[in-house]
Amino acid sequence: MTAETSQTLDRGLRVLKLLADTDHGLTVTELSTKLGVNRTVVYRLLATLEQHALVRRDLGGRARVGLGVLRLGRQVHPLVREAALPALRSLAEDIGATAHLTLVDGTEALAVAVVEPTWTDYHVAYRAGFRHPLDRGAAGKAILAARAAAGTVADPGYTLTHGELEAGASGAAAPLLGVTGVEGSVGVVMLADSVPERVGARVVDAAKEVAEALR
Repeated sequence: MTAETSQTLDRGLRVLKLLADTDHGLTVTELSTKLGVNRTVVYRLLATLEQHALVRRDLGGRARVGLGVLRLGRQVHPLVREAALPALRSLAEDIGATAHLTLVDGTEALAVAVVEPTWTDYHVAYRAGFRHPLDRGAAGKAILAARAAAGTVADPGYTLTHGELEAGASGAAAPLLGVTGVEGSVGVVMLADSVPERVGARVVDAAKEVAEALR
């Protein structure tokens, strides 16, 4: 800690990060151990975060991320979109197909950024805000592949689909990896019966570029 930083704020943010990384919540004792502070400090941190609805405690006393985080999260999409646009523009121009960044929103895949190529005679019209089930289309299936590979040495690589969201259109997508708090994919959609071989590797590279921009 430097003189310009707040130890209390730092600890509060660490609490939120710890809770965000678990599905079953954490007890005061568990948080105390992970933070390396006594239980009294943890109680004060949780009480303050609860006042702002950033943390809630269930009947068993386990702390979990609160619904107040959702209000903050609504502002995340514009920031993520801005960070991803350079890589998406490069991908769209290189492949000559519509490039997109898709994030998980509940049980659906939500396109939050879309870039269309400038030099093609025609391309797929794909709009930001478009939603579809995670198990349909390359973007959602790439995210599910990353989930399946989580905690293993398997590389989710890229996913190819054809005609699942729009007749005659093929898609390729690769998941964003190593970005805490962001679950999504980068991909392209094109009017073709199949995706050219080089597109898969190019989409993986673009996903890496976006992930790096978000770290």
